[in-house]
Amino acid sequence: MKKLYAVIAILAITFGNIGLSSARQSQQGKAPVESVAGVFDYYLLTLSWSPTFCLTHKDDAQCSGKGYGFVLHGLWPQYAKGGWPESCPPMVTLSPAERAQGLTLFPTPKLLEHEWAKHGTCSGLGASGYFDAADKAVGAVKIPEQLQPFSSTHYFQAQEIVNLFRQNNPGIAADGIAVICNGPELSEVRVCMGKDLGFGACGKGVKTSCRDGDIRVPPSR
Repeated sequence: MKKLYAVIAILAITFGNIGLSSARQSQQGKAPVESVAGVFDYYLLTLSWSPTFCLTHKDDAQCSGKGYGFVLHGLWPQYAKGGWPESCPPMVTLSPAERAQGLTLFPTPKLLEHEWAKHGTCSGLGASGYFDAADKAVGAVKIPEQLQPFSSTHYFQAQEIVNLFRQNNPGIAADGIAVICNGPELSEVRVCMGKDLGFGACGKGVKTSCRDGDIRVPPSR
């Protein structure tokens, strides 16, 4: 009888280990979705309020008295169901000419290199094509006069900022723009655009993220 129990125990352990191994293989088989250049649904144009960034990055090149207001943070390929591709192969280094083109759009070389590597490579357009698209996207959005660079602190509610952008850009839909804050300060305005760079609806997860009431908009540096 003892031998029978021993055999049963060995079989239980053996089959248990097989089941565990199969489960592990199943879990390991669920690889994350691979980022593929050109495979995405829409763009997210992200405009950063430079004075807020400079509150915590005083040594950054854009914070040396250049008087920036909104600057291009990035043009990000996005998935409609949420998330985004990033760092898409092949990872190609910018040529001197491409780098010079990018620096006409981004405020610093560091930001340019980061945005190209993480987001631009996923556009499927190549570097020059991506910078052309970013230039077109930025040119399509008119910054409200009330949010041009100013020399004293201003206060707005997030919805006021949305309304100002929509009034100045009638094609932006209510679900096509988001305002992002860093604590009590305005950080970014994000505008959703189709692959043709026309205004469009935002996908899942893109929404305004600010506290209720007034938010602080720091002056230019």
